[in-house]
Amino acid sequence: MAYLPQKKWKQNRGSRSSLRMAQEMDLTILLPVLALALIGVMMVYSSTYVKVDMPVIYLKQIIWISVGLLGMLFFASLNFKVLLDRYSLPGYWILLIILAVLLAAGDQISGSKRWLTLGPFGFQPSEFAKVATTLVLAKFIANRQNRVLEWQTILGALIIAGVPMVLILREPDLGTSLVFIPLVFALLFTVGVPLKRLFIIAGAGILTSPLVWMLLKDYQRRRLIVFLNPSSDTLGAGYNVIQSKIAIGSGGFMGKGWLSGTQGQLKFVPEHHTDFIFAVMAEEWGFLGAVVLLLLFTILLLQMLRIARAARDMSGSLAAVGLTTIIFTQLLVNLSVAIGILPVTGMTLPFISYGGSSMIVCLSMLGIMMSIWSGRKVK
Repeated sequence: MAYLPQKKWKQNRGSRSSLRMAQEMDLTILLPVLALALIGVMMVYSSTYVKVDMPVIYLKQIIWISVGLLGMLFFASLNFKVLLDRYSLPGYWILLIILAVLLAAGDQISGSKRWLTLGPFGFQPSEFAKVATTLVLAKFIANRQNRVLEWQTILGALIIAGVPMVLILREPDLGTSLVFIPLVFALLFTVGVPLKRLFIIAGAGILTSPLVWMLLKDYQRRRLIVFLNPSSDTLGAGYNVIQSKIAIGSGGFMGKGWLSGTQGQLKFVPEHHTDFIFAVMAEEWGFLGAVVLLLLFTILLLQMLRIARAARDMSGSLAAVGLTTIIFTQLLVNLSVAIGILPVTGMTLPFISYGGSSMIVCLSMLGIMMSIWSGRKVK
């Protein structure tokens, strides 16, 4: 674990001035993110501007981006070590309590209890739980860096990730709950847990899959069954994927042009401004637009991994790896669902899909990455 240095942070580091913070920000992260957010606004506008009941939804997306950028600046200005030591564990417990209360007394919206409403505003605690869990996992494993290969440490990490995962699965929110699996595996692999032990854990998880199946709602079970043969239910559970694949295929190499799509504009593609927004983009911007999108994500993810390697200590490295894993998993699952190689899970495309909670959390995660970068080891 030589690549995860064990140096002490400077104790006099507090919040930094705006000028110094701006100088320390890594533009190789900020620029691709701004480009992705701009693409997202364009696609949200394109997919909703003909709907009379959604005339200004793209303006809401701009508001969420603005709030998210403020969140990014806030977390970038913090001392990461202070954030980790003082606030990660209380935040984790608060979110677990909120998730439990939602299950017990929350209002059902579209058959699920995902939203916490505060006056005119609503947000998804599950989105924030991903970040809190990542920070707590990073702290837990780093504090046991000399015992990371012990089963006690491994099981502790699985419990930390498993509790919010089960609560979110019960909402039900299959997509968000799945993020916790690659998250904990990535962190354990990073600190050197042998693949043999990870395979044992995966095997145990497969053996418990019947229990997970029992926790799923009927519509989620239908999605998994129809995934193997979408044509068996073209107007039901298989409809989303079929229409998405038609939209992507019809875009060709150059696409039909912005605001000129048919599958998205005529609402054949369901959830076209959230879960299946990639299908709308591929139809309008074609294969070339999809390549540009993937290139921007690749630049972003590579820079996030660079921050993980440059972090000052193990907790910073693990937190950066965890946050990178979250964005990569959401990207991979969303695109895989859109092209029909994974079952529909309801996972948004980071920085692109419409949604306040997702956008604010994703941008705030990058603020944490910037905080880790500003405290990186000095060569």
